[in-house]
Amino acid sequence: MFRRHFLTTLAATTASTALTAANPPQKWRVAVLGDSNHGKYGHSLDSMWLRLPEVEIVAVADPNPKGLEATLKKLNVTTGFADYREIAQVKPDIVAVCPAMSLHRDMALVVAASGARGIYMEKPFCRSLAEADDIVNACEKHGVKLALAHRNRWHPTLPVVKQLVNDGTIGRLLELRGRGKEDRRGGLEDLWILGSHVLNLATFFTGRPTACSAEVLLDSRPVTPADVIRTKEDFSAIAGNAVHARFETESGVPIYFDSVQDAGDAKVGFGLQLIGTKGIIDIRVDNTPLAHLLLGNPFQPVAEPRTWVPITAAGVGEPEPNAKIGNIVMSHEQGARDLIAAIQENRQPLCSAVDGRLTVEMITSVMLSHVRGGKRVEFPLEQPENPFGAWK
Repeated sequence: MFRRHFLTTLAATTASTALTAANPPQKWRVAVLGDSNHGKYGHSLDSMWLRLPEVEIVAVADPNPKGLEATLKKLNVTTGFADYREIAQVKPDIVAVCPAMSLHRDMALVVAASGARGIYMEKPFCRSLAEADDIVNACEKHGVKLALAHRNRWHPTLPVVKQLVNDGTIGRLLELRGRGKEDRRGGLEDLWILGSHVLNLATFFTGRPTACSAEVLLDSRPVTPADVIRTKEDFSAIAGNAVHARFETESGVPIYFDSVQDAGDAKVGFGLQLIGTKGIIDIRVDNTPLAHLLLGNPFQPVAEPRTWVPITAAGVGEPEPNAKIGNIVMSHEQGARDLIAAIQENRQPLCSAVDGRLTVEMITSVMLSHVRGGKRVEFPLEQPENPFGAWK
C-alpha cells in the first residue's frame, strides 16, 4: 500500500540528483580545511569529494606540516596551505570545514568572505549561539549555502518515515525518545557529539522546540559549578556524565533525550523512537536499514509475537531500491550533492546553518534549564554563550 508513493518520491529525488550531476560547472572547485592537531578531517570530509566526478579538489589547508603532506598525497592535490586564511587564493566554489567545532566559527567566516558559494561542515555546528549567529549571518551576507554533516538527514528513507507518520500508520504520535551512544562520553559530551544527530532528526518530525526542562548529573547527583570543566576547548564548558531532557515542540509532541555514561551496550541505543498509539517507528542512526516499524499499541501486551519490519526508501517491507544507499549516505555523497543542488537552485540544503543553530540552541537550553534548577526555559533563548561557562 505504500510502494507507489515512495517509488514516485524516490524517482523524483534520483532525477534531481542526476540532473545536478549532469549539469555542473566545468568542475566544482573544492578546498579542504583540516587540522591534524585538532579534529583532523572529521568523518572523511576530505576524501568524500573523490566520489564525485563533477568535483575537483584544488587545495588543502592544515597547520601541521606532516598532516598537510599526508593529506595532499592522499587526495592527489599539489596546492597546500599552512594557514586556512589563504584559501581564497585558489577561488574555491565549495569549502569543506573538517576539524573540531572550536575552529568552525572562525573558518566559516573566512570561507564566507572568500567568494566560495558553499560550505560543507563537520558536526557539531559550533560551541554557542553567539558563534552560530556569526556563522548564519556571514552566510546570509555573502550568499553562501552551508550544509552541516548530519548525514542521516539526507537519507531517502527519512521522508518515507515522515509520510508514514502523517498517514497515521502508527496512530497518533505521542512522543519521540532519543538516546546517544552512552559510552565513555555519556551525558553532555554525548549530547554534543552524537545527540546533535538525534535532535536534528527529531525536529524534522516535530517542528521547532518551544521549551525545555532538563537536568545534568554526575554519578546520579545534580552537577554544581564546582563540577564544571572550563578547559575543554571544544565544548567551552562541560560537566557531568548523564543528562535527561524534555523538549516541548510547536506540534505538541514532546521530544525526550537521555544519555547515561556506560549505560550498557555501547551504540545500541543510539537513535530515535517515534511512539504512537498504534505502533513504533525505530530509527537507528547510521544503520542500514535506517528504520523499522512495529505495529500494535505499544502499551498493550499481547500473546502473539510482533515483528519489526524494515522501512526502506521504497516503503514498509520493500527491498531497498539502491543496495549501496548506506554507503552513499554515510560517505556524505548524498549530502554533497544536495549542497551542489542547493547552490544551483538557490535554496537551503536539507541540513543548513539554521538547522545547526537550532541544535545548538537545544543543547544550550539543557544547560540553561539545569543552571536554573531544572526550571522550564522557553525558546527563543536569550543566552548567547554556554550557560555553564559563567555559572558560579
